[in-house]
Amino acid sequence: MKIKESELILNPDGSVYHLNLRPEHIADTILFVGDQNRVEKITKHFDTIEFSTQKREFKTQTGTYKGKRISVMSTGIGPDNIDIVINELDALVNIDLETREPKEILSSLEIIRIGTSGSLQDDIPVDSFVLSTHGLDLNGMLHFYQIDKITNPSLENDFIDYTNWNTQKARPLLIENDKSLEEKMESELTFKGITATAGGFYGPQGRVLRLAIEDPDLNHKIDSFSSNGHRISNLEMETSAIYGLSKLLGHRALSLNAIIANRANGTFSKDPGSIVDQLIKYTLEKLVE
Repeated sequence: MKIKESELILNPDGSVYHLNLRPEHIADTILFVGDQNRVEKITKHFDTIEFSTQKREFKTQTGTYKGKRISVMSTGIGPDNIDIVINELDALVNIDLETREPKEILSSLEIIRIGTSGSLQDDIPVDSFVLSTHGLDLNGMLHFYQIDKITNPSLENDFIDYTNWNTQKARPLLIENDKSLEEKMESELTFKGITATAGGFYGPQGRVLRLAIEDPDLNHKIDSFSSNGHRISNLEMETSAIYGLSKLLGHRALSLNAIIANRANGTFSKDPGSIVDQLIKYTLEKLVE
């Protein structure tokens, strides 16, 4: 079925609308960062860079690291941006942009997020790495898709009951990572846990400036939650959207986070740039092992 021009928007040069990319511009392995300035902090380690573009907050560079072709892309902040990025990346590999029809043989991308986050647990210190076993979606974006086959209703219900979740908010969803990528990227350096994904930075993450929030105790409920050996390790704004859309579209995804703050004990990294660079080097080396 041909996809309408209003649904899949292309630029005059044939590139997808927001990302400004054509299929030949991206590798099968893509590293996500939030901050556009972090793209070159990764690609400075590359042996070659073959392509670079930017439109709005979406900056992409593709090159090689020790012989492996990799793309690095800034997504900006939040699940709404992830919705744009993953749908347009999927269009690049799984839709014929000339005929506007889905391809008969579909491709699977390898997507790894290199992010920063705040730990919710005392024993996950600043300047450590967290590998997200699951994304806990607290923002509601994924409810616009048919998600029944990718969620975990049992653990979701445990969380809803434990937190006395307000039913006026979107139902929390739990989505698992790609296990083959977890096995590839884990080591004794990585803590593991559920990563909660909020839809905002202030109220949705329990921060109070001048606005009162709906549940002042929610952060404590989140960090004290435990069910069947699972606990919530950290809180950020992208992981569940990456996991959910990747599962739905047939891509493999993993989220790695440099912990720059500990919300449980109120500490912040003395050198957040250093731990981010360590995670970048760790990820690149794991990819080429």
